[in-house]
Amino acid sequence: MLSARQNVPKALTVAGSDSGGGAGIQADLKTFNTLSVYGASVLTAITAQNTVGVQGIYALPVDFVEQQMESVLDDITFDAVKTGMLLNAEIIENVSRLFKSRSINHLVVDPVMVSTSGSRLLAENAIFALRKHLLPLAEIVTPNISEAEVLAEMKIKSLMDARDAARKLHTLGCKNVLVKGGHMPVDGRGNPVDVQLADGNSWVVDTLFDGDEFVEFRNRFVATENTHGTGCTLSAAITAGLAKGLKVRDSVEKAMLCVSKGLASSFSIGKGGGPLNHFPPVMNLSSEPSYRGGSFVQLLKSAYPQEWSDYVNHEFVRKLADGSLPIECFKHYIRQDYIFLRHYARANALASYREHDMDDIIKAAQIVTYIGMECQMHVKYCADWGISVDDLEATREATPNLAYTRYVLDRGMSGDRLDLRVALAPCLLGYGEVGVRLANDPATKREGNPYWTWIQNYAKDEFQAAVREGEELLEKLFDDMVPPTNHRRIKQLCDTFRQATILERNFWEMGLSLVP
Repeated sequence: MLSARQNVPKALTVAGSDSGGGAGIQADLKTFNTLSVYGASVLTAITAQNTVGVQGIYALPVDFVEQQMESVLDDITFDAVKTGMLLNAEIIENVSRLFKSRSINHLVVDPVMVSTSGSRLLAENAIFALRKHLLPLAEIVTPNISEAEVLAEMKIKSLMDARDAARKLHTLGCKNVLVKGGHMPVDGRGNPVDVQLADGNSWVVDTLFDGDEFVEFRNRFVATENTHGTGCTLSAAITAGLAKGLKVRDSVEKAMLCVSKGLASSFSIGKGGGPLNHFPPVMNLSSEPSYRGGSFVQLLKSAYPQEWSDYVNHEFVRKLADGSLPIECFKHYIRQDYIFLRHYARANALASYREHDMDDIIKAAQIVTYIGMECQMHVKYCADWGISVDDLEATREATPNLAYTRYVLDRGMSGDRLDLRVALAPCLLGYGEVGVRLANDPATKREGNPYWTWIQNYAKDEFQAAVREGEELLEKLFDDMVPPTNHRRIKQLCDTFRQATILERNFWEMGLSLVP
């Protein structure tokens, strides 16, 4: 049996120090600790740094950097290692040599070049060394847009450019490339937005490439000046995930949720941009859902990230994207969706009944009217697939459909109006996310894809506007009805969202597996 000492996941960061505490090894070690990973560090440089900027950098002698590395590597077997600021070519070459001689597992390379405040953290002559010696050893490299431009020797002005840069970086030998999109937010159609003008309607798209497949991670842009240490924290969280045995994609996804939660509850500590929030109750994904400010909708999604990912990345969705979903599976799905819409209208009618203010009653009733119009369009859409109204009316309700719709109605009857809205939310939010992602993904098949029209319907401005209205309503109800310190109530709501998300996933599975 392994001892408790051996069971602890262990990670090493090789990076510079931030005297202000928001980035560098300070951010790395805070992140490791929050995610229940033991952290060790090797210093490459010491900075005089605060929230305003970097006032000075002192590179440690290369032989002392090497001595630190040999000291910890001789004693501790690390499950994952990350690099941050390496400063110059000599340090990069020596660190790379030691990594190679030690057969380091799961190396995460954060190619730190410029600080958030604009100070240069990597010498010009070090870029060649980084490309030649360190990147070929990396399990994953995590450049932001500016860093990817330098390493790939190209300009990045679009999501397609980000993919091209990822391809180029992959040819340097790293197994996975994550091009971070925080410096290039986009609108709902994937068009870049000036970062100074970006708001809650904008998206951050991070592009992961493993040499065969692209995966895009889309998260709402968090409008805050407190972004110091975001890149360090993300790469450290990825390292922590790898140290705990997660696959690269799962590590990246969970790390992004950590950063999103940290940004949403960030705070100012000085005269400049502060750090994101590293406190364990905020960032630790294994803890109970706990609200610390920011977006309630984001909390719902991030409380149980695996369930949300299983839903929006389901095999049914992937087969819609490449057009490989069997026709009979799609027909079964849209026949059941007709029945679902009927109960969806009932649930929203119940929501109208639950409201107290006349304006809110009318708004909820208008949603029912909209669902009625959507149902009429659905009937016409089904006709295009050879399914008549009589066929729809004769369709027997499948068990997963019954389980889902009755769960939503039960939450509306046994709970309050927020319980009902939360139970309804995964449908609206998930379809909105899937529609935008597939419509903007260059890998989605368009010509000859029988499901392209379906994808477009959920990517349209009208549907995306409905998603935003739904999000705003959830935020308002939460603010009005739930004290932020009522952790028990918050967990109840997150659990409701989780169960409805699982039932949404089962709805996809029903179509894929032809569940009666």
